[in-house]
Amino acid sequence: KVAIKGIERELICPACKELFTHPLILPCQHNVCHKCVKEILFAFEDSFADGGSESSNQSSPRIRIAASSMDRIDRINRSGIKRNSLTPRSTLFPCPGCQRDIDLGERGINGLFRNFTLETIVERYRQAARAAVAIMCDFCKPPPQESTKSCMDCSASYCNECFKIHHPWGTVKAQHEYVGPTTNFRPKILMCPEHEMERVNMYCEICRRPVCHLCKLGGGHANHRVTTMSTAYKTLKEKLSKDIEYLISKESQVKAHITQLDLLLKETECNSERAKQEASQSFEKLYHVLEEKKSAALRAIETSKNIRLEKLQTQMEEYQGLLENNGLVGYAQEVLKETDPSCFVQTAKQLHVRIQKATESLKSFRPAAETTFEDFVVDTAKQEDILGDLSFHSNGLEIPEINEEQSRMYNKALISWECHGKTDSADIYVLEYHKLNREEESVTWQKTEVCDKSKVLSDLDDDSSYTFRVRGYKGSICSPWSREVILRTPPAPVFSFLFDDKCGYNNEHLQLNPRRTSVESRAGFPLLLGSQRLQVGCYTTLDYIIGDTGIAKGKHFWAFHVEAYSYLVKVGVVPGNKIQKLFHSTHDVTSPRYEQDSGHDSGSEDAFFDSSQPCTLVTLGMKKFFIPATPAAPKDPASRILPLPSCLGICLDCDRGRVGFYDAGRMKCLYECEVDCSGIMYPAFALMGGAAVHLEEAVTAKYREYHNDI
Repeated sequence: KVAIKGIERELICPACKELFTHPLILPCQHNVCHKCVKEILFAFEDSFADGGSESSNQSSPRIRIAASSMDRIDRINRSGIKRNSLTPRSTLFPCPGCQRDIDLGERGINGLFRNFTLETIVERYRQAARAAVAIMCDFCKPPPQESTKSCMDCSASYCNECFKIHHPWGTVKAQHEYVGPTTNFRPKILMCPEHEMERVNMYCEICRRPVCHLCKLGGGHANHRVTTMSTAYKTLKEKLSKDIEYLISKESQVKAHITQLDLLLKETECNSERAKQEASQSFEKLYHVLEEKKSAALRAIETSKNIRLEKLQTQMEEYQGLLENNGLVGYAQEVLKETDPSCFVQTAKQLHVRIQKATESLKSFRPAAETTFEDFVVDTAKQEDILGDLSFHSNGLEIPEINEEQSRMYNKALISWECHGKTDSADIYVLEYHKLNREEESVTWQKTEVCDKSKVLSDLDDDSSYTFRVRGYKGSICSPWSREVILRTPPAPVFSFLFDDKCGYNNEHLQLNPRRTSVESRAGFPLLLGSQRLQVGCYTTLDYIIGDTGIAKGKHFWAFHVEAYSYLVKVGVVPGNKIQKLFHSTHDVTSPRYEQDSGHDSGSEDAFFDSSQPCTLVTLGMKKFFIPATPAAPKDPASRILPLPSCLGICLDCDRGRVGFYDAGRMKCLYECEVDCSGIMYPAFALMGGAAVHLEEAVTAKYREYHNDI
């Protein structure tokens, strides 16, 4: 038998660090006290309301939200907790066991099972730990007596007298199940939390939780693989028994591992002390170098100071000599008293030269030395940056590389990176970025710490290029910086819209997905029916669809994908006052000459064709991008055909009256022209044959996780 006191570690709630009380099983299979789940959710809601302030999570002395959890408040708040009225509400819960954000579904806490087995084990542990502390009777008049038994049907404890009174012989209550005194009352039948009147009788192998027959018939487990409860009980019990028997049989091996781990603990202590000494020696060397540099700099300043003071002092004494009865002037005055001409001339010649120099210096006074020490300013900016990056570099920590294909620049920036090697990956990553600006001499990197291998940034400027780099950290060890990658943001704020399924939408030829973000044109039976009536040429019209939101002013950008198999797609903008003309235009045909064919290939009909269009569109198809034939475009048709980018973008500037077509992957303009923006402008698309267009999805905090799940 396993000693009940030896399993305390398994009975501690990861949130409150106390023994479990009414534990609930989370979808990640971790257990948390019912009260802890409620307090954590309330604390996080308060944190959202208060902007994640530290003061908002001190209301409950039972729960202390970890710093790592508080760092995830913004990420959880952006992940979709607040949904619109048409989207089912789901509750995200930060599991304190695995540090992941767990989706509790629409029912939240009410959809979780109580772990009655764990409750029973905790109760046995409590009784063993406190040597069966007395449980009092729930029905005695004060003072209550010590209970002798507990009724599992009544969920109450009784002394002998009260049990006889409340469970008289010959009644239904006399048949109730009773056990020794306990505070752990568990139901005889486990009921479904989603269908409260139904008992669970099956086990979902996908979700790993008990379900009822209604969950299987029409609930969230309709398409899941389930088995009977008895089969699941037998299978899981056999597996658990075999695993326990295996572990018990390997007891000697476990003890050997424990001994080895004990040695590793001591070795780790010794190695850490050695590493501390080596680190201290390294820093002592730096201190020594800095002290030498400091002493040399101070000596140079002191020497320069002494030289300058000596020069200034000499100059001051010379000027003091120019005063009457002092120095040079006094000496000259005494020389003037000489009456012997020969003696006077002998002395006065040299004296006159000195007097002239003094007179000239007096006219143009200049200090003999500078008082400033600008030449002795120590520039330590580069050294400070180097010291700021000072850390333990390890060859075992691989260098992350930014994945430009998975990174996106749209309404927000999604920067993704990966590690290709097989060495240990980092625990945390530091992403740095800065805006490219040729006018700025110094670069200021903005820094953010990330626990995952991607980061969504929302503080970037439009129509700007940014440089990104990333490095990994594992404890105090860091990897070198990755290769710097330059990405460009869209030329204007992102314009969000959906395909309009009402205005002119032809549901016979076009098919929209339920979210109205993708449209597909199929070259199927309707196209054959339309073509079989024609005898000459092909006059099949294009099928148009527009966006459900218009633009009246400003500059806007949107992006989309065109499937590679698409035969013919036109994209652009259309004024609101020409939408009806667009859907009823008889000139919008696929014939290169339409009905106004003059019988020659002059191309004049193309000019008529372009000028007759009610909207501004460019043609895509067969993996090509066709630049329209304009006076400014190259005359060679081959030079006007470009490879079709994987993602296209359109930038509409209503204020300037121009529309540009972009390679949205590189944010490079492929073609730009003027457009009449006097009315409300709408995004317009036209498809023919087999073709499909998908609107670019906005970048959110959960974008990467969503696509990884797909």
